[in-house]
Amino acid sequence: MPPFYQHPMCYGVSYFRGARRVIGVQPPYYYPPYAIERQYPEVDATLFEQSAKSMQFLMKEASLVLNKFAVSKDFATKVMNAAQQSNMKEVDQLIKSTGIKSKVKTSFNPDGINMQLSSNIGEAECCHLTIGLRWL
Repeated sequence: MPPFYQHPMCYGVSYFRGARRVIGVQPPYYYPPYAIERQYPEVDATLFEQSAKSMQFLMKEASLVLNKFAVSKDFATKVMNAAQQSNMKEVDQLIKSTGIKSKVKTSFNPDGINMQLSSNIGEAECCHLTIGLRWL
């Protein structure tokens, strides 16, 4: 067992009492050593692995949307016009028309558009991928 740690303040310290400077010695403070061996529960990486696979799928779908924006100026113009008119239904329909199957939440402001793609594993939401694009 390692020895107790002795705080360095046990040596001479100076402090003021009224207008007089006093040099004194504080008693040592002892701290017990930290627990070296900890017991951790067994890990199950199944959900983590499934989340990673779901994220790969979301990234492929994000690539579909980004490719459509990059290749088709007409499509990008339609999305921007619908957003400018605050037509959320039309924006969502246009985003879905790219062929994505995952849930997408879209928000926009005068500076750009944000899309959050999400995926579930069973009943639990496992992962989100947020894309933010500027248009102004």
